[in-house]
Amino acid sequence: MASSWKRYGAIQFLVIAFAGAPSVMCAQHLSAEKIIANSVAANKKDFEAATHYNWKERERTSKGFKTSQVTMIDGTPYYRLIAMNGKPLSRSQQAQEKKKEQQAAAERAAESPAQRRDRIEKFEKERRRDAEMMAQLTKAFTFTLVGQQKVRGFDVWALKATPCKDYQPPTMETQVLTGMRGQLWIDQKTFQWVKVVAEVVHPVSIGGFLARVEPGTRFELENAPVPGGVWLASHFSMKSDAKVLHMFDHSSQEEDTYFDYQKIAGK
Repeated sequence: MASSWKRYGAIQFLVIAFAGAPSVMCAQHLSAEKIIANSVAANKKDFEAATHYNWKERERTSKGFKTSQVTMIDGTPYYRLIAMNGKPLSRSQQAQEKKKEQQAAAERAAESPAQRRDRIEKFEKERRRDAEMMAQLTKAFTFTLVGQQKVRGFDVWALKATPCKDYQPPTMETQVLTGMRGQLWIDQKTFQWVKVVAEVVHPVSIGGFLARVEPGTRFELENAPVPGGVWLASHFSMKSDAKVLHMFDHSSQEEDTYFDYQKIAGK
């Protein structure tokens, strides 16, 4: 993906990609449908709260790992480099990066109302697109409860998600769902998603002839509790395999770790 925020958009896609309509149910023995339904309210709360936090992000690059402090500045995130391969920047490098951040903050503060609106609108567009998929996703998958397990110290329900054979995706974005299957591990106490794995199991054409997502494309997401009573991403990895215009192969790998979430004052 082209930017860190686009990777975050992919994470949000995974968070809602198997969700349905909210429901509150109390039962000791829950069906897969009830577990998924209960998880939606928790995921919706997390999705809405995500922009109320600053955090640190460790990203794998061709040169190793770089770590950034991510700060929400006037409605959109700013990434300030703080370390490379686990080694903090020198004092002069830190000062230079801090100066860049201050300049970005000043530029945003000096924007006209139209410029600010356009910048935030671009940022929010992907988030809304992901959220709007929610209405389609219970139609796209069938869920099966496979048992109870323990993952990273959490007691979880383990579920499998398989595509419904008669599902007809109404948009280009939802076409990829027809070729995916997934596994979910949902916390039994909070209905939060501890881990999600999704993979493409057969080729899916996107936008007709524009691109094709190939088997081997795989996403993995782990969430963890953060201050404020919500859960946010702690680790995300992606391996993608696609053909663009049926001529050019495009493969990529990404790995990101998210930590030190700090709730923004007043949010």
